[in-house]
Formats: sequence, C-alpha cells, structure tokens
Amino acid sequence: MFGPIQEFRERLSRGETLIGAAVAASDPIVTDALSDSVDFLWYDQEHSPMSYESLRSHLVIARAKQRPTVVRVTQGSTPFVKPVLDSGASGVIAPQVRTVDEVKRFVDDCRYPNTGSRGAGPMVSSNYYRTDFHEHEKDANENVFAAVMIETSDAVDNIDDIVAIPGLDSIVIGPMDLSGSLGVLGDTDNPKVVASMEKVISAARASDVYVGAGLGLDPEFALTLARRGVQWLQMAGDIVAMIHGMDSAIIEARLKIG
Repeated sequence: MFGPIQEFRERLSRGETLIGAAVAASDPIVTDALSDSVDFLWYDQEHSPMSYESLRSHLVIARAKQRPTVVRVTQGSTPFVKPVLDSGASGVIAPQVRTVDEVKRFVDDCRYPNTGSRGAGPMVSSNYYRTDFHEHEKDANENVFAAVMIETSDAVDNIDDIVAIPGLDSIVIGPMDLSGSLGVLGDTDNPKVVASMEKVISAARASDVYVGAGLGLDPEFALTLARRGVQWLQMAGDIVAMIHGMDSAIIEARLKIG
C-alpha cells in the first residue's frame, strides 16, 4: 500500500532534503495546523509527557493529512516501541543508542516474525483488523521506518557496524547530546563534534542508510547539516516556533510603536 512514508522514502532517495517539526503539545490540533507547512511530523515522547492516547489522536489527524510520522520513543525497547507502532505511527526513532546489540533488538522490535520479533496486535495499523493480517504483516515489515539517534561517542565508535544492520532505515544525529558526550556540551561547531558527525554521515551514506538530524529553530545550521549530507531535518517544534514567532512579533511591534 503506497502511503506517506513510502513517498517520504522516495523523496529522500531522489535527493530531496526534507524538513519537519517536532510536536510536544498534546492537543492534536497542532498536527492539523502544522501538517501543511512540513514534510513530516516528529512526535517527541523522550522529552515531553505525551501519552499514547494523545499520540494516537495526533496520528489520526496526520493520516488524514497524508503526512509521514515518526515517533521518538523514551527508550528503544519493546515496551516503548510496540504501542507506538500499534497506534499507527509510520516510524520509530530510538534515542541514546550505544551498542550494535541494542540497535539489533530495536530493529527486530519494529518488524513481525520471521523478519523480526514484533508482537501481533495491530488494531489501528491494520485498519481495525479489516486488513488481512498476512497482507498487513508484509506491508508493515516493508514500510516501517526504523531509525536510531546517534548522539553518544559510543555510537560514533560503533557506527560502521550499526549502519550494517539489516532493516535499519536511518540514523539521526543529535548534535546537542553528541557534543555533551564529547565533553563540549552546546558547542556543536567544535572540531570533535564536526568530525564525529562527518564520520557518521559518511558511514551511513556509504551503506545506503538515510541520514537525519535534530536541531533548533536555526535555518543556518540546517543549511550546514544539509551541505554535510543530512537528508532530513527536524527543525525545532511547536512550542519553540510559537514562542519565537510571538517574541519576534512583539519586539518588532514595540520598536515600531516606540
């Protein structure tokens, strides 16, 4: 079944750079409002208290808007991955991975046997069991987007083996946490951080693994990352964009008013 995540893959493979936004607010109207502005939506359960009920409501709107969805879970293990996929997410992002075995287990959790070890209970993702399970299984295994965050020095050290894991679709660079792991928190231009990012990007691209990155509301840094080879960019999110827009408008209004 061709859908938003397949189009997302095709656009990346054609060489397009895709830009999306993170969603932290619980109200699904945020998804409705942002969908026409972005190439994809990134739901954050790692740094926001978004419940599965709220997430499911967001995903309903995203499907109606034909937007690909990825969810950064709290941790890339079975109890966190399974309910997100069963809620109908197009993809899952595991944060803070460090080892090859950790990534292998995560990738297995994203796909049904015999390809992986995902448990079978896909009410939403199978259109409430209307889809034949074998058809759903095949479609889900082929099209789920499994990604891991590379934001630790251990992951950088293991990157060649990580990107060689069958079924891993993408790595996602976390520049801020990576800088912290390298002892220079916040200095994402530090030569150690830049060298690590370039090593990760080179390894992923050589293995035909997509490269994403998370960043703040910073178009210049987005351009820098894209020039380095990053293909999809999560650029800030709902709360940050709201604050930035309001702060900028108020500052401009006060300057004009005098």
